[in-house]
Amino acid sequence: MATKVRVRFAPSPTGGLHLGGVRTVLFNYLFARHHGGDFVLRIEDTDNTRFVEGAEDYIMETLRWCGMEPDESPAAGGPFAPYRQSERKANYLQYAEKLVADGHAYYAFDTPEELEEMRNTFKSAENPSPQYDHKLRMKMRNSLSLGEEEVSRLISEGVPYVIRIKMPDNQTIGFTDMIRGEVNFSTSTVDDKVLLKKDGMPTYHLAVVVDDYLMKITHAFRGEEWLPSAPVHLLLWNYLGWSDAMPQWAHLPLILKPDGNGKLSKRDGDRLGFPVFAMNWTDPRSNEFTQGFRERGFLPEAFVNMLAMLGWNDGTGKEIFSMQELIASFDMSRVHKGGAKFDFEKAKWFNHEWIKASSAARLLPDVKNSLTSAGISVTDDRYLATVIDMVKERCTLLPDFVEQSGFFFNAPASPDMEPVKAKWNLDKNLFFTDLPGVLEALPDWNAVAVETAFKEMAVARAIKVGELQLPFRLMLVGGKFGPAVFDIAATIGKDEVIARIKKGLESLA
Repeated sequence: MATKVRVRFAPSPTGGLHLGGVRTVLFNYLFARHHGGDFVLRIEDTDNTRFVEGAEDYIMETLRWCGMEPDESPAAGGPFAPYRQSERKANYLQYAEKLVADGHAYYAFDTPEELEEMRNTFKSAENPSPQYDHKLRMKMRNSLSLGEEEVSRLISEGVPYVIRIKMPDNQTIGFTDMIRGEVNFSTSTVDDKVLLKKDGMPTYHLAVVVDDYLMKITHAFRGEEWLPSAPVHLLLWNYLGWSDAMPQWAHLPLILKPDGNGKLSKRDGDRLGFPVFAMNWTDPRSNEFTQGFRERGFLPEAFVNMLAMLGWNDGTGKEIFSMQELIASFDMSRVHKGGAKFDFEKAKWFNHEWIKASSAARLLPDVKNSLTSAGISVTDDRYLATVIDMVKERCTLLPDFVEQSGFFFNAPASPDMEPVKAKWNLDKNLFFTDLPGVLEALPDWNAVAVETAFKEMAVARAIKVGELQLPFRLMLVGGKFGPAVFDIAATIGKDEVIARIKKGLESLA
């Protein structure tokens, strides 16, 4: 590609970032990095009624957590600043006025009441949802239906107006989608969208075209729900004389509910018990809380890996990819046309694989945070690293480390010896009464030394080792889980093992 690749993610700051939004970021990011291009974050905040305090910071934090920092953004700046559309308001009016002057758009003075009346008056069996379009525009109050003098008078008197695109009747227009191939539309099915609102702010339709042009965006990737808007955008690129500079488009498939029946929503996550946002989000207006993947215990590497495989693969069957591997392998032609079903069990599988493959040093800050949040004090990072390597294969989500490793830091409050009580006898009781003395006398303290002493003592007393290992585990761990019991003993130390044995015996008394 001769021209430098420039892609953008252009969210509205209206709330938390849904899985689909993060995947759109990811595909933009991977494409830009694969081609040595620029990744731009542009905040599309032109709708004041939907603006939510804190949403922009949330978006930035999500990208940081995922390892997808933009090259240009409101925070980082860049050669095409500002990167908030609200701060670019002065740019849009001239282009809207040019469209009016060239006959491709018009002023519309209709009040909300008149628009509602239109929808009721012209409703029929053939047209159950009347739109402001080529059929009805001449019946409304706009610069096409009114005389020039009347239009001038209304404008001079400050009567509020919007600027609408004048959609041509019965034309077929199309483009080549990087995923879907040739896509065509009939202009007759599209209404005259508002381009500039009464407050002088552009709508998405005008702003996205103007800003993509001014910011020299070469490729625009967005969800397939934006396909119906494509005819308006195609015409604007053409009407403004910028056809040669229009980005290549790719409309990404939807992320579907687990049953494949419709787009995945936050309600589905609430209903089925899994997150659909990247991070925790509390809506400041409603105070509604939504849990995120980060706080549920996902590693960002696993989250990104999982998202990449929702609608893309490299053709080899490989599933585990680092960010660098994704960048090297990413090809838009491998993105599927059809929607991708979200499977939370599969998402957890990715996380489990990443936890197993990660070093203790990589996991340490996250695991320490999980333990501290659960009230477990960690004072020795080297000890924690040892523990992490012992238990990580048993952990699917980060909070699992609390149960799987908590006993390395705190003795079980009251070990549950119930599973061995039915077969408990005097011989076993004597074995564990005498075991602390044997362990105390060991000159070396390691797993092999503890296991050897334990088994020799069992053989000498004619007790099956298998019948002794479960009570030993219950005394040390507090439950039927954890790594090899002699490894646990070696790790927690001689004094702690002896203390826990004595406490276990008390529970069996």
